[in-house]
Order: sequence, then C-alpha cells, then structure tokens
Amino acid sequence: MAERKKWLPQTEEELTPFQLAMMALSLLSVIVVLVLSFAKLEPETKRLLTAVDFSICIIFLTYFFYGLARADDKVYYIKHNWIDFVASIPVIEPLRFARLFQILRVIRLIRMAQSFIVPMVKQRRQATLASLLVAMVTILTFSSVLILIVESGVPDANIQTAENAIWWALVTISTVGYGDYYPVTTAGHVIGGIVIICGVSFFGVISGYMASLFIAPDESEKIEAQSKEIRTELHDALERMEANQGMLLKQIDELQQELKQERSSSGKSS
Repeated sequence: MAERKKWLPQTEEELTPFQLAMMALSLLSVIVVLVLSFAKLEPETKRLLTAVDFSICIIFLTYFFYGLARADDKVYYIKHNWIDFVASIPVIEPLRFARLFQILRVIRLIRMAQSFIVPMVKQRRQATLASLLVAMVTILTFSSVLILIVESGVPDANIQTAENAIWWALVTISTVGYGDYYPVTTAGHVIGGIVIICGVSFFGVISGYMASLFIAPDESEKIEAQSKEIRTELHDALERMEANQGMLLKQIDELQQELKQERSSSGKSS
C-alpha cells in the first residue's frame, strides 16, 4: 500500500493559508470543469467558464513557480509538487482533474486541527491575503456566470457575452459602477445587490489589511521584543537564584558555627 502511494505528492507537516487557498481554488476549478464537461451550456456561458478556469490555472502556475523560485532544492520541490504543475496546465481538461489530488492532500492535513488552526492564527497576514484571493475569484466567477445566465437572451439586456459579464462583475464588485453594462431583470438586480454588498465588505477588509501594515508592528520586531523580554526574565530569575543560593550558604555557615560553639561549650562543661 505504501509503495502505491509513492507517486503522490508529499505534504508538509503544517498547512499554510496559501495552501488552503489553493485547495479552495482547486475545488472551484474542478466544479467548473465538471460543469463544462457534463452540463448543456450556451456558447457564451461555456466561453465564460473556460476563461474562469484559465484564470485559475494562471494563479496555480504563478504559485508553483513562486514556490520553485524560493525552494532551496529545486529538484526536491519539483519531485514532490509535480502534480501541482500538471494540474495547472490550462485547456487540457483531463489533466485538470488531477487537482482532486490537491484537495485530498490538504483534506488529510485539515483532519488534524492543529495543522489547520494554528498556522491561520500565527500567519494572520498571509491568511488575510489568501482569503482575499479566494473571495475575489469566487465572487467574480459566480456573479459573472449567474448574471450571464439570467440576462442572456432577455430583450433590451446589454449583458450578452462572456466579456460583458466579466466586466460587469469586476466593475460591480469594485463598487465603481460605470453604468455601461447593467442588469435589466429582477433576478439580475438581486445578483447585483449581493455583489455590491460583497464588494463593500471585500474592500473594507483590504483597507483594514493595508492599515495594519503601517500601524501594526512588524513580525520580526514582535519576535525580537518577545526574545528580549524572555532574556530579561531569565536574567532576573538567575540573579534571584544566585541571591537565594548566597543566603542559603550564609545560613548554612551560621548553623555550622552555632553547632561548633555548642559542641565546644558542651565539651568544656563535661
């Protein structure tokens, strides 16, 4: 059984926020590929989903080559992450299903609560960036697909192509609202309202994150301050121990002197 699993990519002991983000995007991409493969779609909807999957592949490839550039042992990195690269190749649908192994690999880590919760708490900034990335891709994907399905074929509707839907979703989530493309149906208005609310929350998180970069102390400064505090406490504890040891030695000497005096006095009396 162990021999059959050698070809699978090995995982790290501790899950990082960006690994979790890649797992979420892998799941989203697999859903898109399943819809493209088995659902009966309009040509424009199919083009839109293909563009979404291609964008996710670009994110995967960027993350793979970023990790490769940072890796000390390039051969080791490629050997244990080759399936990430294969699953990131766009256009070739059969290879995209290899992303299921990414999901299974990370789910195995999530089963250990410590591997999932602790890194998210320790690496808050990385977790924030990873969450923003997943949220942006997910919102853009679902909003553009839904608005195209709802508005396509409706009289007087101006969102009729994949490009129109993506542009509308991007403009709406940014709360800019150019007004060149807009929904005309009730369902489209509901979708637009939800996207606007998500966009306001999305950029509110970005603003808070940017503010934390300038206001919150740097992680290295925190670690250095904590190390300095620990060294100071250890130094104080050692000084107290030395002082207590000196007092104990002094008391022992006094007791020895008293015992000698008592012995000498008892000897004289006898």
